[in-house]
Amino acid sequence: MNKIIAAILFAGFGAQVLKLILYWFSHKKLSWHDVVVTGGMPSSHTAFVVALATILYLLESTSSAFAISLVLAFIVIRDSLGVRRTVGQEGKEIQRLLRMHKLKSRFHYSLGHKPEEVVVGALIGIAAALSVYLFF
Repeated sequence: MNKIIAAILFAGFGAQVLKLILYWFSHKKLSWHDVVVTGGMPSSHTAFVVALATILYLLESTSSAFAISLVLAFIVIRDSLGVRRTVGQEGKEIQRLLRMHKLKSRFHYSLGHKPEEVVVGALIGIAAALSVYLFF
């Protein structure tokens, strides 16, 4: 298997499995929706893009592909910490208002990520890329 694809898949799925395990321990239940939920610990988006940038650096050093992946990683991480976090907080307030006025809604919002969730996602991405690089 291609090392780049393997690193990305290991990081993304590893982060998502860890997210499910942590969710199970805190809520004692899981649903199919929890498999694809965004936000929470750890950030699988960050794990994906950091694994991509890391494996490209390990395989190609400072190539054009690495530079592009680094820009992509910065955009994704900034978005998860900033825009998505702000929109998620607004969604939380909308939910509160709907409940306060006893209005029914199927409105769903995603909170984005806290800094520690992004850091753990980044560490998973680095670990996945290093593991693939060293052992495959």
